[in-house]
Amino acid sequence: MKITLNPDKETVKLIKEGLERTGGYCPCLRIKNEDTKCMCKQFREQIKDPEFEGFCHCMLYYKQK
Repeated sequence: MKITLNPDKETVKLIKEGLERTGGYCPCLRIKNEDTKCMCKQFREQIKDPEFEGFCHCMLYYKQK
C-alpha cells in the first residue's frame, strides 16, 4: 500500500488552501468534527481495505494497492 498526494499540483494547492481556511477540516464538507479532520475517517476506512485503490473524496490523497 502506498498513499501519495494527487499528482495535479494545482488541485493539491487548492485543497491545502482550503484545509488552512478550515483549520484542517475537509474543505469539501460542511460538518466539522473528528470524522472530517484531514485525513478524514472515510478515507482512513477506505485505505484499510486492501482492494481499494483511488482518491479520497476531495482528491488530495491517492491510495495505490
